Amino acid sequence: FFTDARLKQLVELSLQNNRDLRVAALNIDKARAQYQIADASRYPAINASGGQTAQQTADDLSQTGKGTISRQYTAGIGFSSFELDFFGRVGNLKDQALEQFLATEEARRSVHISLVAEVANAWLTLAADQERLALSRETLASQGESLKMTQRSFDAGVATSLDLNQVRIGYESARAEVARYTAAVAQDRNALTLLVGTQPPAELLPTTLSEVAATLADIPAGVPSETFLQRPDVIQAEHLLRAANASIGAARAAFFPRITLTASGGVASNSISNLFDSGNGTWLFMPQIVLPIFNAGSNQANLDSARAEQAIRIASYEKAIQTAFREASDALAVRATISEQIAAQTALATAAKESYRLTDLRYQKGIDSYQPVLDALRTRISAQQSLITTQLARQSNAVNLYKVFGGGWQERTAQ
Repeated sequence: FFTDARLKQLVELSLQNNRDLRVAALNIDKARAQYQIADASRYPAINASGGQTAQQTADDLSQTGKGTISRQYTAGIGFSSFELDFFGRVGNLKDQALEQFLATEEARRSVHISLVAEVANAWLTLAADQERLALSRETLASQGESLKMTQRSFDAGVATSLDLNQVRIGYESARAEVARYTAAVAQDRNALTLLVGTQPPAELLPTTLSEVAATLADIPAGVPSETFLQRPDVIQAEHLLRAANASIGAARAAFFPRITLTASGGVASNSISNLFDSGNGTWLFMPQIVLPIFNAGSNQANLDSARAEQAIRIASYEKAIQTAFREASDALAVRATISEQIAAQTALATAAKESYRLTDLRYQKGIDSYQPVLDALRTRISAQQSLITTQLARQSNAVNLYKVFGGGWQERTAQ
């Protein structure tokens, strides 16, 4: 999608170093671990154990009238409270954790796409502000020459004090614009550094917006509307909806009996040396069933909460699709008219530049005062600044199309 090699390298740097993307990736690791925990609950946890019990009997309780110390040694292997998932409670909790993990992965992809778009927009904004700065410096140099000429004319008694002050107004205005855009360029570089996560190499920075006019590929004709369904925010909302459905299944299963098993086998002896002798084997098998009878409406409240969460996720999914279509429609509406705006602004800037040249020529020949020149200068600067802004809008619109299509359209259209 991006055709400029410098911008590609800058995006690569941001994907390696950006802290927001790093946090999103770590959230995936956390969600994956939580899913593995939920999945492990479907299997019995088998543990090996060994122990010693020592007990002293009081003199009054001893049959011989003398206190004794008894010892018991045990070793075994088994599992405890393993739930037989006849009604799907554990399976639904596992499915819920899986969908939440997949939603987290889509959230990371959304951060990835947003980061790429933000880096591109910050890079283009820097180019635009550097072009504005170059224009301001050019204007300042021109006004500086005019100020020198008018000062000499004033010293020779040809120009009036009004003329001199009007020229000085134009010069000081240009000087203020230079300071303004110098600060803007510095802020743009700071913003780019934050997005990239490190100081961008100077050779990867743009110079002017005109130089990077062909940075972005244009959207091809015939992209299907189903492409929007591949946006990570839409897929994330779908996974969260599935997680809510699984949560309903788990809440519904709480109304049915829970059957758990505890079993173990091993050896026991009052002497550690005889622990593994024949006949010292022991075992335990303890099935348990728990049937809910009264819990003050807790299970029903959990089910109602799960159903409400499902309704929320349905609305969120619908809103994600509506947002996708609205953002795409807005971006395409700008794309449909931006070329016409560029043409009009270019013509306006050309006319304003010529008007300024003719007005300045009339002033130098002594036909007009400097006031028309000052007005023409303001019109020229305003027209050129508007042209830069419109050119930036066209480039930003292309980046926005990349974002609203879920990270481009070529690969997913092929799918």
